[in-house]
Amino acid sequence: MKLQGIFPAIVTPFDSKGELYKIKVQHNVERWNRTVLSGYVVCGSTGESALLSGEEKLLLFEWVAQHAAPEKTLIAGTSADSVRECVRMTNRAAELGYKAALILPANYYKSIFSKPESQKLFFRAVADQAKIPVLLYHFPQVSGIDMLPETVAELAAHPNIIGMKDSSGNLEGTKTFLAAVPKDFQVMTGSSNVLAASLAAGCSGAILALANAVPYACISIWEAHRSRETEAAEDWQSRIAAGSAIISGSYGIPGLKHAMDLMGYFGGDPRLPFVPVGPAAQAEIARAFEGLKG
Repeated sequence: MKLQGIFPAIVTPFDSKGELYKIKVQHNVERWNRTVLSGYVVCGSTGESALLSGEEKLLLFEWVAQHAAPEKTLIAGTSADSVRECVRMTNRAAELGYKAALILPANYYKSIFSKPESQKLFFRAVADQAKIPVLLYHFPQVSGIDMLPETVAELAAHPNIIGMKDSSGNLEGTKTFLAAVPKDFQVMTGSSNVLAASLAAGCSGAILALANAVPYACISIWEAHRSRETEAAEDWQSRIAAGSAIISGSYGIPGLKHAMDLMGYFGGDPRLPFVPVGPAAQAEIARAFEGLKG
């Protein structure tokens, strides 16, 4: 299974009561269907997955699968500290047509789970039982777990672990993963700040929060990379720099959701304890995304 191109790590729309907003899930997916995005990642970190119940995640898996175009590859975020729960969510996603699962290392009991031996046991136990391939999710800013290249290299030998997403934002770290794993193990970047450089270094594609709001700009970097137009890729990278920095740094998911509203998608309000961005932040976000509309 090949994973290439740009995948948005899609946001979760909520209505005014904080409930899942089905019609807006459909609205966003049908608009993204018109692009050449490679597929969608559902219930990843950008989807506020830590604030969702298991039942809500399954509903989102179902709704996105209903409205995604047939050619879009669906990836389910099924992270859970319990192997049993992670496998349950993964295999339910498989039944709904998802082709891979994106999974953080177990991380609640950090003194134990930060050990490479625990990470290898967790991922192998999940991959042994999963009905779809597993993608390792390296996001130490969220999980508190900094996976080592040698750990990833050992896990890459498992036949049902086919790749990883590196959201550390550390380009040199991404390069060490690329150097440690076999050529057919697919490393994807999760950082729009270094998208062009990560693709040039050997990443097979990207799973990006920013692609929710400006999919065309992210796709343009991918297409320029594929056609070996380095200057064009760097030009587009500079165009998304302000928006990328403001979302990944200053305002996070609430800021991304506002940017989506500006771009004609539905972002809406985040779920508590996140709070919507205020007027000053809204103006700053609007300036950062000014040249990317359409």
